[in-house]
Amino acid sequence: MDGIVLLKEDHKTVEKLFKQFEKAGDGAHAEKRKIADKVIDELTTHTWIEEKIFYPAVREAAPETKDHVLESIEEHHVVLWMLSELKDLDAADERFDAKMTVLMENVRHHVEEEEKEWFPDVRKAMGRNRLTDLGRQMEEAKKRAPGEPLAVPSAKS
Repeated sequence: MDGIVLLKEDHKTVEKLFKQFEKAGDGAHAEKRKIADKVIDELTTHTWIEEKIFYPAVREAAPETKDHVLESIEEHHVVLWMLSELKDLDAADERFDAKMTVLMENVRHHVEEEEKEWFPDVRKAMGRNRLTDLGRQMEEAKKRAPGEPLAVPSAKS
Protein backbone atom coordinates (compact mmCIF):
# COMPACT_ATOMS: atom_id res chain seq x y z
CA MET A 1 0.00 0.00 0.00
CA ASP A 2 1.39 3.39 -0.83
CA GLY A 3 2.13 5.80 2.01
CA ILE A 4 -0.55 8.34 1.13
CA VAL A 5 -3.19 5.61 0.82
CA LEU A 6 -2.11 4.25 4.22
CA LEU A 7 -2.47 7.69 5.82
CA LYS A 8 -5.87 8.23 4.20
CA GLU A 9 -7.01 4.84 5.52
CA ASP A 10 -5.94 5.94 9.00
CA HIS A 11 -7.90 9.17 8.50
CA LYS A 12 -11.01 7.16 7.59
CA THR A 13 -10.62 4.91 10.63
CA VAL A 14 -10.42 7.91 12.96
CA GLU A 15 -13.35 9.64 11.27
CA LYS A 16 -15.49 6.53 11.81
CA LEU A 17 -14.57 6.61 15.50
CA PHE A 18 -15.46 10.30 15.67
CA LYS A 19 -18.88 9.57 14.17
CA GLN A 20 -19.42 6.76 16.70
CA PHE A 21 -18.54 9.17 19.49
CA GLU A 22 -20.96 11.80 18.16
CA LYS A 23 -23.76 9.22 17.93
CA ALA A 24 -23.15 7.80 21.42
CA GLY A 25 -25.21 10.53 23.07
CA ASP A 26 -25.33 11.92 26.58
CA GLY A 27 -24.69 9.59 29.45
CA ALA A 28 -22.93 6.91 27.38
CA HIS A 29 -19.77 7.35 29.43
CA ALA A 30 -18.46 3.78 29.14
CA GLU A 31 -18.99 3.68 25.37
CA LYS A 32 -17.42 7.12 24.91
CA ARG A 33 -14.42 6.09 27.02
CA LYS A 34 -13.83 3.02 24.81
CA ILE A 35 -14.11 5.10 21.64
CA ALA A 36 -11.80 7.80 23.02
CA ASP A 37 -9.22 5.14 23.95
CA LYS A 38 -9.29 3.81 20.37
CA VAL A 39 -8.92 7.37 19.04
CA ILE A 40 -5.94 7.94 21.34
CA ASP A 41 -4.25 4.75 20.11
CA GLU A 42 -4.97 5.44 16.44
CA LEU A 43 -3.84 9.06 16.49
CA THR A 44 -0.74 8.38 18.57
CA THR A 45 0.39 5.74 16.08
CA HIS A 46 -0.58 7.88 13.10
CA THR A 47 1.31 10.97 14.25
CA TRP A 48 4.32 8.79 15.11
CA ILE A 49 4.63 7.30 11.62
CA GLU A 50 4.04 10.65 9.96
CA GLU A 51 6.74 12.35 11.98
CA LYS A 52 9.29 9.54 11.94
CA ILE A 53 8.94 8.43 8.31
CA PHE A 54 6.50 10.34 6.12
CA TYR A 55 7.32 13.97 6.88
CA PRO A 56 11.13 13.61 6.58
CA ALA A 57 10.69 11.82 3.23
CA VAL A 58 8.27 14.51 2.03
CA ARG A 59 10.63 17.32 2.97
CA GLU A 60 13.42 15.62 1.03
CA ALA A 61 11.34 14.83 -2.09
CA ALA A 62 9.23 18.00 -2.15
CA PRO A 63 11.09 20.82 -0.36
CA GLU A 64 8.31 23.25 -1.32
CA THR A 65 6.04 21.47 1.18
CA LYS A 66 8.24 22.54 4.11
CA ASP A 67 5.70 25.06 5.45
CA HIS A 68 2.89 22.49 5.25
CA VAL A 69 4.99 19.94 7.11
CA LEU A 70 5.96 22.42 9.81
CA GLU A 71 2.35 23.50 10.27
CA SER A 72 1.29 19.85 10.49
CA ILE A 73 3.87 19.19 13.19
CA GLU A 74 2.47 22.11 15.20
CA GLU A 75 -1.04 20.74 14.74
CA HIS A 76 0.24 17.37 15.98
CA HIS A 77 1.65 19.10 19.06
CA VAL A 78 -1.79 20.42 20.01
CA VAL A 79 -3.54 17.13 19.25
CA LEU A 80 -1.04 15.04 21.22
CA TRP A 81 -1.46 17.16 24.33
CA MET A 82 -5.23 16.90 24.01
CA LEU A 83 -4.89 13.12 23.65
CA SER A 84 -2.76 12.94 26.79
CA GLU A 85 -5.37 14.94 28.71
CA LEU A 86 -8.22 12.76 27.40
CA LYS A 87 -6.31 9.63 28.37
CA ASP A 88 -6.47 10.60 32.03
CA LEU A 89 -9.87 12.31 32.05
CA ASP A 90 -12.93 10.52 33.41
CA ALA A 91 -15.57 10.18 30.69
CA ALA A 92 -18.15 11.49 33.19
CA ASP A 93 -16.15 14.72 33.64
CA GLU A 94 -18.12 17.69 32.29
CA ARG A 95 -15.14 18.64 30.09
CA PHE A 96 -14.74 15.22 28.44
CA ASP A 97 -17.22 15.74 25.58
CA ALA A 98 -16.03 19.30 25.00
CA LYS A 99 -12.40 18.19 24.84
CA MET A 100 -13.29 15.41 22.39
CA THR A 101 -15.23 17.89 20.25
CA VAL A 102 -12.28 20.28 20.05
CA LEU A 103 -9.97 17.35 19.27
CA MET A 104 -12.27 16.24 16.44
CA GLU A 105 -12.37 19.78 15.00
CA ASN A 106 -8.58 20.00 15.08
CA VAL A 107 -8.05 16.59 13.51
CA ARG A 108 -10.67 17.16 10.80
CA HIS A 109 -8.99 20.45 9.86
CA HIS A 110 -5.58 18.75 9.77
CA VAL A 111 -6.85 15.89 7.59
CA GLU A 112 -8.53 18.25 5.14
CA GLU A 113 -5.35 20.29 4.70
CA GLU A 114 -3.20 17.21 4.20
CA GLU A 115 -5.50 15.45 1.77
CA LYS A 116 -6.58 18.44 -0.30
CA GLU A 117 -3.73 20.91 -0.13
CA TRP A 118 -0.53 18.95 -0.20
CA PHE A 119 -0.91 15.19 -0.63
CA PRO A 120 -1.45 15.72 -4.40
CA ASP A 121 1.88 17.60 -4.63
CA VAL A 122 3.61 14.90 -2.59
CA ARG A 123 2.23 12.20 -4.90
CA LYS A 124 3.62 14.01 -7.96
CA ALA A 125 7.01 14.59 -6.34
CA MET A 126 7.47 11.05 -5.05
CA GLY A 127 5.84 8.75 -7.56
CA ARG A 128 4.31 5.33 -7.04
CA ASN A 129 7.45 3.29 -6.28
CA ARG A 130 8.74 5.67 -3.61
CA LEU A 131 5.30 5.94 -2.01
CA THR A 132 4.92 2.15 -1.98
CA ASP A 133 8.30 1.80 -0.28
CA LEU A 134 7.30 4.49 2.20
CA GLY A 135 4.01 2.70 2.86
CA ARG A 136 5.89 -0.49 3.76
CA GLN A 137 8.17 1.43 6.13
CA MET A 138 5.21 3.14 7.80
CA GLU A 139 3.28 -0.11 8.18
CA GLU A 140 6.32 -1.65 9.86
CA ALA A 141 6.84 1.42 12.07
CA LYS A 142 3.26 1.17 13.37
CA LYS A 143 4.43 -1.88 15.36
CA ARG A 144 7.05 0.25 17.13
CA ALA A 145 4.86 3.29 17.80
CA PRO A 146 4.59 4.37 21.43
CA GLY A 147 1.33 4.01 23.29
CA GLU A 148 1.80 7.33 25.05
CA PRO A 149 0.88 10.48 23.07
CA LEU A 150 3.56 12.57 24.77
CA ALA A 151 6.24 10.12 23.48
CA VAL A 152 5.68 11.38 19.91
CA PRO A 153 8.44 13.89 19.03
CA SER A 154 6.24 16.92 18.28
CA ALA A 155 4.63 16.71 21.74
CA LYS A 156 7.89 18.03 23.16
CA SER A 157 8.56 20.85 20.74
